[in-house]
Amino acid sequence: MPEPAFAAVGDNCIDQFLPPVGDCLVGGNAVNVAVQLARLGRRVAYFGAVGEDAAGRAVEAALRRNAVDVAGLRRVGAHATARTDIETLPDGDRRFVFESFGAAVHYRADGADIARLATMAYVHLGWIRGAVALRRALRHSAAVLSQDLSVNNAAEDLDPSGLDVAFSSASPGAGEAESWRLLAAGAAVAVVTLGAAGSLANDGVEIRRMAALPTPVSDTTGAGDAFIAGFLDAHAKGLNLQQCLASGAERGALACRYRGGFPQAPLQPFVHDRGS
Repeated sequence: MPEPAFAAVGDNCIDQFLPPVGDCLVGGNAVNVAVQLARLGRRVAYFGAVGEDAAGRAVEAALRRNAVDVAGLRRVGAHATARTDIETLPDGDRRFVFESFGAAVHYRADGADIARLATMAYVHLGWIRGAVALRRALRHSAAVLSQDLSVNNAAEDLDPSGLDVAFSSASPGAGEAESWRLLAAGAAVAVVTLGAAGSLANDGVEIRRMAALPTPVSDTTGAGDAFIAGFLDAHAKGLNLQQCLASGAERGALACRYRGGFPQAPLQPFVHDRGS
């Protein structure tokens, strides 16, 4: 059988790490998941929107360098590429000081996108407007549908019904309840990351848990996205929930060792208007 083909749909951005760090890096949930899957040897396509600006060109270049198919990348001239300003805390965790979703807000899959997505074995949604409508359009395809509900912030995009794998996050004490909530709302499998406490997966029959792996922490940005890629890679191999969690934990731990959502050289600082 041919190797499964993956698609990641939704957000991209420039992560601007505030001084004293000062790095600018390509990121965004869907981009990070796409690149991490490609680094695992998967054939991956990215679908989303950037501005016709230097930041957008940097996003495209990063995807191409990592062998991600960019035929689904759309350029929106009227809007700047998304960006996030990040403050790095002493323990390596981060605080999002400012976010502008820019061109990413305006991405909607058209008929050609949907036709191509329907041929994929796996379709993962990151931060995206119109998530439920896109999933509905793909409902009759054979694609395994996953979505990171923890990065979306509009109520209409948070419905887990119909998801084969729903990713979320919660505090350690609330993880199991969150998994049951997602299953009750229609997800087939619920995967909940718990920060330093690890993760759990619930398919309605069993709940499996995985401790976070000890690792030097440079930056936690994108660690959850790397976890998703590791989990989906193992899922595509037909591994069980415990093995999928272990694969996710391994990729997430590796991502904590470098700054940003995947290994890359820092970009030159981009000049943005705070209000754009």
